[in-house]
Amino acid sequence: MQTFDLRHLDCPTCAVKIERGLNRMDGVMDAAIDFATLTLRVSAGDPRRIIDAVGRIDPAVAVIPRAMHATPPSSPAPPLNRRGIFLLTAATLLFVVLLAGETLFARGHLVVLQWSVVLAAYLLAGWNVWRGALHTIRARIFFDENVLMVIATVGALIIGAHAEAVGVMIFYKAGELLQERVLSRSRRAIRSVLAARPDLAVRMTPAGPVAVAPETVNIGETILVKTGEKVPLDGDVLTGRSQVDTSPLTGESRPRAVAPGDAVMAGQINRTGLLTVRVTRPFAQSSIARMMDLVENAVARKARTEQFITTFARYYTPAVVFAAAAIALAPPLIWGGSFHAWLYRALVLLVISCPCALVVSIPLGYFGGIGNASRQGIFFKGASFMDALAGLKTVVFDKTGTLTRGVFSVNQVVGLNGYSGAQLLEFAAAAEYHASHPIAHSILTAFENAGGRLNSDHITAHTELAGQGVRAAYQGRTIMVGNDQLLHLRQIPHGRCDFDTTVAHIAVDDEYVGYILIGDQVKDDARQAITALRRVGVDHIVMLTGDNACAAQAVARQLGLDGFHADLLPEGKVARFDRIHDQRRHFGRIAFVGDGINDAPVIARADVGMAMGVLGADAAIETADVVLMDDSPVKVAEAVGVAKSTRAIVWQNIILAFAVKAVFITFGAFGLATMWEAVFADVGTALLAVVNTTRAMGGWGGSKAAD
Repeated sequence: MQTFDLRHLDCPTCAVKIERGLNRMDGVMDAAIDFATLTLRVSAGDPRRIIDAVGRIDPAVAVIPRAMHATPPSSPAPPLNRRGIFLLTAATLLFVVLLAGETLFARGHLVVLQWSVVLAAYLLAGWNVWRGALHTIRARIFFDENVLMVIATVGALIIGAHAEAVGVMIFYKAGELLQERVLSRSRRAIRSVLAARPDLAVRMTPAGPVAVAPETVNIGETILVKTGEKVPLDGDVLTGRSQVDTSPLTGESRPRAVAPGDAVMAGQINRTGLLTVRVTRPFAQSSIARMMDLVENAVARKARTEQFITTFARYYTPAVVFAAAAIALAPPLIWGGSFHAWLYRALVLLVISCPCALVVSIPLGYFGGIGNASRQGIFFKGASFMDALAGLKTVVFDKTGTLTRGVFSVNQVVGLNGYSGAQLLEFAAAAEYHASHPIAHSILTAFENAGGRLNSDHITAHTELAGQGVRAAYQGRTIMVGNDQLLHLRQIPHGRCDFDTTVAHIAVDDEYVGYILIGDQVKDDARQAITALRRVGVDHIVMLTGDNACAAQAVARQLGLDGFHADLLPEGKVARFDRIHDQRRHFGRIAFVGDGINDAPVIARADVGMAMGVLGADAAIETADVVLMDDSPVKVAEAVGVAKSTRAIVWQNIILAFAVKAVFITFGAFGLATMWEAVFADVGTALLAVVNTTRAMGGWGGSKAAD
């Protein structure tokens, strides 16, 4: 996928025209233009072909490969000087025409003066409209908003409605300028999401610190991060202690203490101390680069509403032209009457029918929602997933690390059949010595805190038993540590199993010798997240876990979940989710929320897969449809809130545009609207839609979902 930035693209239908033309080319697999950010993303071979093709379709548009600059260029407000002066001059000439009136100009040679003034005002206001229309026709694309305006205004000039022809063109271009100003502010707001990108890294060299571009720093090199600076690359702290601000990535301004050995991520801000960091990832694979890529790639996956409007605009404009022609010709030919009157009605129809409000505001609305979510640490991979999340009815959570902290601690050690608690803890620590599961870490930590020391040479034949536990040989004995399923499968008799917490059973040489109770606390905001999800319209909330049923039931009861499924092996979790997913008629659209690594198969099966708290995790970012950089389950509710609010704004714009156009098209067809009213309705509707869309840039919806 290649990325290009577009310059001098000031027409939304021109963007649709270019996108459609590129997708028709041989060798182009997919091309998508985002008018909100003036970005073209295309899957094709030679980038030169793309630049040449855009030049043929619309020569006024400049295409700049993203590789020519490290970051997307800012989008300053378009200068008003030349175009503003032209419009002001045209408006002054129009005022002269209106002030002088038809009677004065009708006197002899003054008719020529009148036409001179009218044409001068008309061309000053509409020269670039004519240029756009000619480019369109030359590219064999005969219908767009520029063509509509040319036909309407030339028709008005022909029938003698000189002032209206000039006025329509002036107000059309003035509205376009105002629309560009609003769009420019919106683009700057969207670009601010990407402002967390570090510009420099201070690399430590034998000659001393040297400021370089982050892209030039290699893995294993050491960089210096001063107080107040952004961390330029992912790495591990070598020296220094500090508080880092994670808000550029997670959206939450909670400081995090770091010390030697801790990881820091590109984009975080060093607040209180000097740090030296060993780089662990190149910049292209860093957290901030992935975040930027997620935001920019989101345009490639358009929502169905966007796709519909693009297709609709393709057929809508020629349909309007043919309808206008029918209104101009059919009534006078069939019923008689003035061609002049019916032609005027047809021209009114052309003016009011421009699809600008829809073509601009809908993609801008979606991207505004995506940008707003990104500032909160919520990354949608496309508008299609935002639409899917807006219709969510069921959320399925993983338990460990998602609803619970995933930080285990040993609460109780119970030895049986003559074994002491100290012996039991030693056997369990030996079996879990080579394991990486959080439960293993908690057992080893408890053993070390109790003063225990293991000789790793005495541990042999370590085996992970997927979804059950571990087995190892220690000092000539076979030790097994695992869940209740492990004991049943090995047919090892044991006692009670109705624990309301995580339990690790221990067997030595196929004899049950006791158990260890391990606590995993529910996250402080988990209950708040469940309440917020119900408030934004989620009807069913379910939990899947490999933990025992009693522990799962305790968490489900504490959080008020609608159901849970426990004692699930990894493949059992997938099968259980598939059964839930098969009952879509009952459960509606379903999202799965997990840590994004162990739960990747289930995330991939969901209508919307959400990976939570996975900063820097490759598997999570690749698999999930929505990436939550924070580990707070409240972010799930915020994501749903943002999606619902964005879709509501988009539909408000659709209804507004269609309603206004339907009313004025009807008025125009019956002779109840003039061209003045038509242009005010068209320009006004576009401006209202764009202004309404800018609400998607602010803190509403998702940010308030969990209040």
